[in-house]
Amino acid sequence: MSDLSPSSDARLDPDDDVLELIDEHDAHADEHAGAPWRVLIVDDDSDVHKATELAMQGLLIEGRKLEFLHASSAAQARELLAREPNLAVALLDVVMESEDAGLQLVRHMRADACHDATRIVLRTGQPGYAPEIETVRSLDINDYKTKSELTRTRLYTVLTAAIRSYKQICELQVGRRGVSRILQAANELSQIRTLPRFAECALEHLCGLFESPPAGLVCVQHRSDAVEQARIVGALGPFAELMGASLSLLDAGASRDAIERSFGFGQPHIGNPLTLHFRLSNERSLVMHALLTREPDEAELPLLHTFSSTVAIGFDNVAMYGQLLDHAYNDQLLQLPNRNRFIELLEKHLQAPEGLSLALIDIDDFSDINDAFGHRFGDQVLQAVAARLTEQLGERAEMARISADTFGLMGPTERINAEGVSGVFTEPFNVAGERLQLSATTGLVNLADSSALGSELLLDAHIALKRAKLMHRGAAQYFSAEMGVDARERFKLLKGLRASFEARRLFVVYQPQVHLPTRKVVGAEALLRWRNEEGKFVPPDQFIPLAEQSGLIISIGEFVLRTACFQVARLRELGYMDFRMAVNISLAQFRHPHFIPTLQAAMRDAEVPGDALELEITESMAMEDVDMVLHVLADIRATGATVAIDDFGTGFSSLSQLRQLQVERLKIDRAFVQEAQSSAAGSTIAAMVVNLGRSLGMQVLAEGIETEEQAAQLVALGCHEGQGYLFARPMPGELLEGWMAQSNRAPE
Repeated sequence: MSDLSPSSDARLDPDDDVLELIDEHDAHADEHAGAPWRVLIVDDDSDVHKATELAMQGLLIEGRKLEFLHASSAAQARELLAREPNLAVALLDVVMESEDAGLQLVRHMRADACHDATRIVLRTGQPGYAPEIETVRSLDINDYKTKSELTRTRLYTVLTAAIRSYKQICELQVGRRGVSRILQAANELSQIRTLPRFAECALEHLCGLFESPPAGLVCVQHRSDAVEQARIVGALGPFAELMGASLSLLDAGASRDAIERSFGFGQPHIGNPLTLHFRLSNERSLVMHALLTREPDEAELPLLHTFSSTVAIGFDNVAMYGQLLDHAYNDQLLQLPNRNRFIELLEKHLQAPEGLSLALIDIDDFSDINDAFGHRFGDQVLQAVAARLTEQLGERAEMARISADTFGLMGPTERINAEGVSGVFTEPFNVAGERLQLSATTGLVNLADSSALGSELLLDAHIALKRAKLMHRGAAQYFSAEMGVDARERFKLLKGLRASFEARRLFVVYQPQVHLPTRKVVGAEALLRWRNEEGKFVPPDQFIPLAEQSGLIISIGEFVLRTACFQVARLRELGYMDFRMAVNISLAQFRHPHFIPTLQAAMRDAEVPGDALELEITESMAMEDVDMVLHVLADIRATGATVAIDDFGTGFSSLSQLRQLQVERLKIDRAFVQEAQSSAAGSTIAAMVVNLGRSLGMQVLAEGIETEEQAAQLVALGCHEGQGYLFARPMPGELLEGWMAQSNRAPE
């Protein structure tokens, strides 16, 4: 037929020869390759329905038959669309009960998510009613033909193009849904840290990817184990009761055969059931076996590959997390709980502490054993000690390795006590053929006598252990509340100092320094202050030593140095070009390998010259390691900064050492300034320091000047400079600027 109108002559179409070749090719196609393509015909002419179906009779498109559904009006089509999903193509008559009935039906279909993939071909027998180009584009219409154009061959061509487009859209939609499911799976799986829960969640998502209820197994096998020893770490659906069992308990059948084959050949099987194989770290393999309601089709294989890659990474991450967890809570050498785990055990037992004791056992001179015999021998010593502790005290007791050569034991007081621990070390230990007599020092805590938490309880034991070490080798000491007051206060103070430094509650104040004869301001000393979270000031002599012992002084010292440099830069901007800023440097800073680069960076960032900065070191620091000190002082002078020795007179420096240092300034300790008026000895020392400084060509500055009498006496002795409450108290930078302006102390 030449077109689909009733009067068409079926032999007039020369393209039918082409269609005969198609018929011949499709005759060899697999007619059962898939479900038929469903095509909806909407036309008010019944002959068009018959002619269309007759024209396409016996033809295959993409290897599949065509199935036709019929509606004679737009209203009837709406009813059919409501109950019939998965329509590949709709052949719509433009003009039916109204001029735009076909277009209104198209709008209805595009508004329905169930038919957004359906391809639409408009047909009309009245070309004058053809829709405009913009209408075709906006309504997502695949094609528009007049009925006279649609010969058998051309109809086949139109349907083939529409069905291929439909197929591609469906594949894209499947892909989008699959990717969405995979992203959701990846998000959920990334939150899981335990292998059993991860395995079951991955199995749920694998089944969900193919719209199947969750059913299947996840098995793990170590390479050295037989396949039947593989452990079931995830089980859903009919296999749920096998969770935690070995594969040998799974009944013989298709599932067990598929899992064993996958382990044996290290390959997946794509079908139903679906079996995936993964290689994990630590010489282990994992198999996921899922029961599906259908086989995955070819379009879903890329999604399955992506899912497998995502899950493989997840399984490795969970395995790695398990290893990290093991390292975090267990000692790998002795296979004992470590400090972290022991603290958890302490907190658990503190719920019922009566009759329990904690012992911290430190092997005496263990570092000497390591140095003499090597670390391998030292490890064997630790293993021997752990074995005997377990044998003699381990019953009903918890044991852990707290640090390199320290063990923790917690258990009944009648077993965990000084005598019991001492008895463990009575006999020599046999280690690698050597008889070794060991001793251990012990700190003990009765849990019932303490109100501390787990980590604090361990701190109490450490305090008792340190006290025992002051006694003799092999000593034991019980903790007392009085013993811990000072240590705990220091610990809390250090903790508060760290928190305050991070919260910027440490700040710098400045105490002016003056030329004593003229009272002209020559500079200021930068002083650190700490106001805690309660708003109270903590004295520097309490927190500075803690900062030095903990190493926090490095960061704090850099903060003071940089703050002071920016403050002197600000004063220079205000016209005080000869102003000198003095900054105290601790021994830890002085020794730190990055001290000079830190100093240079602070001066460079603040854009201040070296001669605007003076670094103060104590006399004891200056005398500790003269070669090291001379080297660092040379580097300091290379920046242009000057050096002062603080608290001079309190140490034991010799004249020759002092001459070697060639510092620019000596500072008389405030104690000698206070005594200079009240005692001859104080006056003599002050005079000696002034004379010594002058004889070596150094400037001398006295601290702690509070009265005019003290100032006058120091001037009489020849002291050059001074600082103290007589002139000004330490003040924040903004007050210092105002104080100098109000006192008219700007240079001439």
